[in-house]
Amino acid sequence: MRQKTLAITGFAASAVFVGALVALMVSLYLSEPRTGPFDQPFSLVDDRGNAVDQSIFRGHPALVYFGYTHCPEACPTTLYEVADWLGTLGDQGRALKAYFFSIDPERDTQEVMHDYVTAFSSRIMGITGTPEEMRKVSDGWFIHAAKLPAEDGNYHMSHTVSLLLIGADGRLKGLIPYGMDRDEALAKIRDVLLGGGGA
Repeated sequence: MRQKTLAITGFAASAVFVGALVALMVSLYLSEPRTGPFDQPFSLVDDRGNAVDQSIFRGHPALVYFGYTHCPEACPTTLYEVADWLGTLGDQGRALKAYFFSIDPERDTQEVMHDYVTAFSSRIMGITGTPEEMRKVSDGWFIHAAKLPAEDGNYHMSHTVSLLLIGADGRLKGLIPYGMDRDEALAKIRDVLLGGGGA
């Protein structure tokens, strides 16, 4: 009887482990952006009122982040870091573009985005539009973005917090995880997007 109980317990533990492993793999898959060039047409607007389409991902290296202006921590921290990286890179990073795509376009209007991004740096471009068009971009890069209810009856957003490093060819070259050490992030940008030192 004891052996049977141990066998059942062992089987159950194995099943839980396998289930957790599968869940982890699915979670990682969903949280990782695509690696190919972006090929989904979209029509959006930047924070200055200019039309933006899929061509924005080609022709220059770019730092791309998906977030929202009501974000309490990850988004303002990341944009602060992006502004710092751009300033530190100076002429070496003059070819770099920086884009902040809203995952909450219902609240993030063009004017709201403009006030928000320019508070960090004039080199960061905010991009917004209709929820349908914004979804094309986030889905195209496999970015997780979901609306979650808040206690006050409002909502906040759950989203991918890694920053994308996009090459001039429109392909994903790497990620900068949230909270990465400043010097490590700068080294990665130089190595992955700026050819190891030159812009």
